[in-house]
Order: sequence, then structure tokens, then C-alpha cells
Amino acid sequence: MLKEKTTLESSVNSYEKTLRGLDDAQVLFELAAEANDEDSAKEAEDSLGSLETEISKLELARMLSGEQDRSSCFMDINAGAGGTDSMDWAAMLMRMYTRYCETKGWKVEINDAVDGEEAGFKNVSLRIEGEFAYGYLKAEVGVHRLVRISPFDANARRQTAFASVDVYPEVDDTIKIDIPEKDYELKFIRGGGAGGQKVNKTSSTAQLRHLPTNILITCQTERSQSANKDMAFKILRARLYELELKKREAEQAAAEAQKKDISFGSQIRSYVLAPYRMVKDLRTGVETGNVDAVLDGTLDEFVTAQLMGVKNPNRNAPE
Repeated sequence: MLKEKTTLESSVNSYEKTLRGLDDAQVLFELAAEANDEDSAKEAEDSLGSLETEISKLELARMLSGEQDRSSCFMDINAGAGGTDSMDWAAMLMRMYTRYCETKGWKVEINDAVDGEEAGFKNVSLRIEGEFAYGYLKAEVGVHRLVRISPFDANARRQTAFASVDVYPEVDDTIKIDIPEKDYELKFIRGGGAGGQKVNKTSSTAQLRHLPTNILITCQTERSQSANKDMAFKILRARLYELELKKREAEQAAAEAQKKDISFGSQIRSYVLAPYRMVKDLRTGVETGNVDAVLDGTLDEFVTAQLMGVKNPNRNAPE
């Protein structure tokens, strides 16, 4: 409660400070016009630049005011069409998001991962701990497409690979989600797969299946059966909460006839490494030729545009 009060006070103070700045700039402009004072007019104009930045921050804060936007979150990355290239692409995306999270000061842990046959991952599940992790990363939900000269093709041909990203908030303990015992199956299996030295190789890996939805959660990174079970239930509660949110959003969107499609098969962004180099978000139209920086976690331009509701006027045009 105290944390919420502090946050609200900070938001109000920022708003009032910006409003005072706008009033001061307006008065300075009027005085400069009356006195024909070019220096004062230039000072007022310069102040507008910093005020514009502050207004953008306030607008972004408004877009991050959802019920769970301040929460930590879970991210699932799944390889799609493209064979080995898609599995390698899933690993590249995991690295990209890990680096992005590092710039935000968020902690990233691998909850579960299934290795690809030759490279990368078939799927990987991450827990991302930090303030506003869900608020920002929900902008990345959808299908990501990679076009490049395949390092796995002996003839060095250009290949296209797909991977999907899903993000759901970590449910706060104050939100009660009842999971009846008849609705789940829990068993412990021997750990394995990706995740490095921290992954348990004993029979402490928790595998939890929610029967009504067929959601399967595997958690193997904790040190005991009990800890893995607790984390598996935490992830399941988050998944069920997100399903309910999506259900409500879909109902609202249908009523407004503006449903947003985030299902697999509708790519949101293309990363082209050959024959030219370009990353382009198909929802917002934001693009850059600095592919290396994006793959190294420079995502704020893309994330902010999506959160701010920027629309690409050529969304349905051929690429």
C-alpha cells in the first residue's frame, strides 16, 4: 500500500512539474514577444524540447498503468517453422531478451528448456523479475521472423525461420487463483535438457499438467522437489490468470470490432540479415538497419512505439 502511495505521488508530482514548465514557457514566450527579446524567445523554445521529453515519459507511464504492468513475468519462446534454423533463432531471441532485461536491471532465470536436435531450443521458458517487466515485455508477444544465410545449410542458401514469444505476468500473492486437486496432475521426473550446471539431474524436476486447459509446466532449476513444485504452481497460476485476461480482452475487442491478433502465424517483426540488413516492426512501422544492436538487446524504440499505440499505415501491404 505504501509502495502504491509513493508511486502515485511520484506520478502526480511529475505531472504537476511538467504542467508548471509549460506555463512558464508560455509566459516567457509572451514576455519575449512583447519585448521583442530574441534571447528569451530562444530560452522558451529550448525549454519546450525538454518538456516534450517529459510529456513522452508521462504518456508512456500512462500506457503502463494496467493492473499487472508493474509485475515480474514469465516468457515462453517456441521455435516454429524453419527446422534447425528456427531452434537456433529461439536461442538468439532468448539472448536478445536477456540482454534487454539486463539494461533494465531485471533478473532473468531459465525455468525450463528443451534443446534442439542440432542447435538452440525447441522451447525455453524464462522468469523475468523486475518492476514493469510485464508492462514492457507484453509488447513483444507474437511471431518473430528471421531471414538469413543459414549456417546449417551446406549450400549457404537463404532461409526463413519463425519463433513465437508469449509473455504473462507473475501473479501477486494477493490474487487468489483456486486450482482444485482434481484439475491437475503432478509428478517428479529426472531433470535434463538445457539450462547449464544449475539444472538438477536428480528426480526433483516437477512436471505439472492442468487438465482443463492441458497446460504443461516443467520446472527443474530449483534445488528440491518442493521448490520446483512451488515454482511450477506459481507459473501455472500466472498462465491461468493470463488466459482469463486474454478472454476478457477478446470479449471486449469483439464488442468493439477491433480484436488484436497475437496468435502464432501473424508475425509482428522481421529481422532480415540477408540480402540486406533490416529489422522492421510490422505493427508500428518502426525499422532500423542496425540489426546487431537490436539482437544485442536494443529494443526500446520498438517496445515504446507498440506501447504508445503507433500504427503502421502499411500493415497489410506486402513486404
